Amino acid sequence: MQLMNLSTKILGREVSFYPEIDSTQSEIWRRIENHTIINGSVVIADIQTQGKGTHGRIWHTDEPDNITFSIYLQTDCPLEKVEGITIEIAQILVDILKKEYGITLEIKEPNDIMYHQKKVGGILTESKVHLETVKFLVIGIGINTNKMNFTQDIQRIATSIKKEFGIKIDTGKVIAQFCNQLEVVMERRTKK
Repeated sequence: MQLMNLSTKILGREVSFYPEIDSTQSEIWRRIENHTIINGSVVIADIQTQGKGTHGRIWHTDEPDNITFSIYLQTDCPLEKVEGITIEIAQILVDILKKEYGITLEIKEPNDIMYHQKKVGGILTESKVHLETVKFLVIGIGINTNKMNFTQDIQRIATSIKKEFGIKIDTGKVIAQFCNQLEVVMERRTKK
């Protein structure tokens, strides 16, 4: 998958797409451990069998055409420079979806994207910190854009954009716009 209309220097210039994978987040961590990761790498998947949510929960991605990706970003900055980044990431996503599709979603701190008290998406921000310096971030994003079938245990608390608004989201376009905006945010935050 190529990300169209990228205006970034680093973010999204290296993209890997998997029709199915255990977890985009796990794949980035494997590449970090194997020293095969490039700054700005994006890993996108159609289906995740073991998607990672917060508090060790699983993020179910068992239908295609949802937004499921992780990003690796070298930061080398003091810890305080990335404080609150998850909320800012959520705001970027909510703003893109509002601007491009006219839909209004809410943010439930610290990391959920909601519609009428039902979860539409989530953000998992992980990092490597050494001596109060954040070496890199691994950011995982999952948004139910196209999912229609929810298991009984989550159907009261989860929903999707297609289910609520009846529209199809161009996932590649949203991911590219997200990369464009996140790179600007990170440049501003990590400026020396």
